[in-house]
This record gives sequence, structure tokens and C-alpha cells, in this order.
Amino acid sequence: MKNRNTILLIIILVLSLIVLYIDLSNRGLSFELGPVSMDQDFSIKQGLDLQGGLQVLLEADLPPGEDPEPGSLDVSAQIIGNRVNALGVVEPLVQTQGSRRIIIELPGVEDPEQAVATIKETGLLEFIDAGDFFVPPGTAVQTTYPLLESEGATTELVEGGVALPESPITGTQEIEAPATEGEAPAGPAITDRVFATVLTGAHLEAAAVQRDEQTGQFLIAFELNDEGGQIFDEYTGRNINKILSIVLDKEIISSPVIQSRIPDGRGVIQGDFTPEEAQNLVVQLRYGALPVPLRVEATRAIGPTLGQDSVQKSLQAGAVGLTIVLLFMLIYYRLPGLLADLALILYGLLNLAVYKVGWPVLLLISIVLLISYFLERKDVWPLALGGILLLATLGLAAAGFTGVTLTLPAVTGFILSTGMAVDANILVFERMKEELRAGRSLSSAIEAGFSRAWTSIRDSNISTLITCAILFYFGSTFGAGAVRGFAITLALGVIINLFTAITVTRTLMRFVFDGWGEKLQDTKSVMGT
Repeated sequence: MKNRNTILLIIILVLSLIVLYIDLSNRGLSFELGPVSMDQDFSIKQGLDLQGGLQVLLEADLPPGEDPEPGSLDVSAQIIGNRVNALGVVEPLVQTQGSRRIIIELPGVEDPEQAVATIKETGLLEFIDAGDFFVPPGTAVQTTYPLLESEGATTELVEGGVALPESPITGTQEIEAPATEGEAPAGPAITDRVFATVLTGAHLEAAAVQRDEQTGQFLIAFELNDEGGQIFDEYTGRNINKILSIVLDKEIISSPVIQSRIPDGRGVIQGDFTPEEAQNLVVQLRYGALPVPLRVEATRAIGPTLGQDSVQKSLQAGAVGLTIVLLFMLIYYRLPGLLADLALILYGLLNLAVYKVGWPVLLLISIVLLISYFLERKDVWPLALGGILLLATLGLAAAGFTGVTLTLPAVTGFILSTGMAVDANILVFERMKEELRAGRSLSSAIEAGFSRAWTSIRDSNISTLITCAILFYFGSTFGAGAVRGFAITLALGVIINLFTAITVTRTLMRFVFDGWGEKLQDTKSVMGT
């Protein structure tokens, strides 16, 4: 028993050192584990109310009195939400307002104009037949795609649509730009010819940013669907050494020469892209056209609701409050109170680490819970909680949960969960006191106290988790990001509380009281009784 408890204590100490490093270090975390990879820093992401950002109001660009088709505005909001998430904006808020408006809140946006353009643009990609006619990048052109569609004409080479891409491509064949000397700079729009559209973004199945290892140039790797691949195969086979220009929103971005037949529908889009431009292009293509034309009605820069001074004062107030709680536990419950204080400190460190990196910390907690069960094989709850948490963690990893965005409601959720953590320890200690008054020894009172308190702690925390799930669902369904943030931090706090209040506190108490001999175990005054 003693050896098993010592092993578990060492594991908890290692866990404490890991989370302490995450909490205090400015270095990032980068690794790849099978299909799961992670690359992020250890900074805490802050929401709009803590760091400020941009609020954008979009309105349907329709004649007065004409409303969008039912459901089309919701679809537009969903597409915009996908685009915003792909831009890497933390905790964005995208929700409809009435039947014609969409409100977007973007925390920490550094380039508002670029963000708005990326969100709003349709990203219409076309591959056009330029033949021997080289068109410099940046030139505006006319194509057959919208003209043919509006006239009701049909052709085997023309299909309407926009892109729906995803991931980098391997084994790609490049269609390289022509080797011409002294290329003319981009000129005005070419108005005397209409170029035939061979393919559009509707045929795209995947697209992602890649970088040429030799030149360092950023490229857009693409892969076509079966229909597009067949069209591309036939066209490139008939037009070797001809120019296939690539057009985005009626503007040439690249004019490569077809070097060979491309049978697999894979290639790259070349252009003078910056990393940001390449990523924004992929985002626009990935999520397609908006079903409702939108115009920017208003944009507003929002400062943080809490200024830096207010944040500092809030942190100071929180530190004072936590200190008072820790002193109360120490004075009223004496040595067990001191051990509970250590567990509460670890509780706070674990929460902060989860906020920074997300699922890896939860994975470590689940592993410790499972180890604690296999060391004792006495209580089933560590196995159940550890197994459930492990499965949930794998799901969160697959979903890309790499940290929490702190907002004012999220901070409130953390504070509430901290109160629940304190309450759990008090509940255990009161049960221990009852056992001591009944004449039990200190060691047996510890085990009985934890056993009796567990059912109450379990039931109260499970009911809180159910409430969090309901809040998260409604927050996600109705666009209430503030409610969702509150639910996330509260749920994480409850899960970590179940671990620290029972496993950590009990392990510390077993180690201290078993290690200090019978004298300490027989002294009831150690509990303040």
C-alpha cells in the first residue's frame, strides 16, 4: 500500500512539474503523434472583451423589401463562420440578426480590411483556355463562365461553381509558367476577347498552401474531383505547351504552360503570393460562394471591455481571495488543510495549462487516473473517470481542441469551479471529522471520509456537467459565444476538481500520515477536533 502510494505521488509530482512548465514557460509545444499533430505557443488566448477586436455588420445586398430565401442567411452565416475559423481568429462570434443581417465579432484582428475581404469574397476560381496568348498576372479578363450560364448555353468544358478544398497534395504535377524574357507588367482589362472557361472551383476537391523548397515560393496545391479530373486529363492532353491561365474573381493570378498531360487531376497554382495571401485564397476557395450577396454595412473597432488596469486589479483581487481561502483551510483543518491547499494550487495550475494547450493536459490527467486504479484496484471510479476522460480527450484532439479562449464569462466559469473545488475538500474533511468523533483512528477516518464524501461530490459534479452540456449546446446553436465559453471553463474545472479533490488530496494525506508513524495517526488534534 505504502509503495503504491509513493509511486502515485511521484507521478503526481511529475505531472505538477509538467503543468508548471507550461504555465510559466513562453516556449511553444510542437509534436506529431500519428494522425494527431500540434504546434502552438503557450500564450493564453483572449476574447473580444479582454483584448478588443473588430465588429462587422453585414447586410443582404438585395432590393429594398426583398428578403433572402428561407434558410439562406443561416447558411451564409455558417460559411462565414468556417472562413473566420480558418483564418485562425480565436473565439469568433457569427450570428444572424433579423432576416437580412449578420453580425461578426473578431477578437485580436490585426488587419481588419483583409479579414473583411476574405470573409465576404466569393472566391470564384476559373481555369481558362488562353492558348498561345500570355496574359500577365493582375490583368482583368472576361470569361465564358457566367455568360454561358446566363445565356443557357452548354458545353462539356464549362461547369459553374466555387471551391471546396482541404489538405496538401502529394505526388503533384506542376504546370509551370512560360519562360519569357521581359514579361510586360500587368496591364488594363482585356476587353476584345472572351476566354473559354475550362473548369471552375466547383470541380475542386482539396486545396492547401504549400511552399517550394527550392524557391521558397508559396503555392496552392489542388486536387480535382473525378469529373474535373477527367476534363483536366483530356484538356491537358490536347493542349501540351499551351497556356492555361488561372483566374480568381475575373483577375489573372497565374498563366502557366502545360508541360505534360495531367491524368490524376492534381497540380499547383503559382503566383506571387505572400503567406497571408495564399492562406486567404485557400480559405475563400474552401468554403465557396455565399448564397446571399452581402455588403459591409458597418465596421467598428472595439476596445477591451476591461482595460489593462482593470485586468490587473481583477487578478490582484483574485489572488487576495484565493489566499484567504487557503488560510482558512490551513487554520480550520490544520495539516489536512495544508495538503488540500497544495491540491488546490495544483488544481489552478492544471486549469491554466488546459487553457493554454488543451487536450494534452487532459490526456495526462486521464493517464494518472488509470494508473491510480491499476496500482490499487480498490475503487472503480478512477477507472471509470479515467476511461471516459481518455475517450473524450481523443475526441477533443481529433477536433483540434488546443486551448481555451478566455472571456469574462469564461473567467466567471473558472471562479465558480474553484469554489466547487474548495467545497469538495471541505465535504471530505467534515466526513473525516465525523469518523474521528466516532472513535476511528486517523488513517481509517481518512479512508472512510473520502469514501463517504465521494458519492456527494460525484453526483453534484455530474449534475453540473449536464448543465454545462446544455449551456454549450444552446450557446453553439444560437451563436451565444459568451455562454459557450462559460460552459467550457466550468466543465473543465469540474473534471479537474474530480481529479484533484479525491486522487491528489487523498494521495498526499496517505503519504504524510502513513509516513509519519503511529504518533501522528493517533493525534486527533491534527484535524482540529
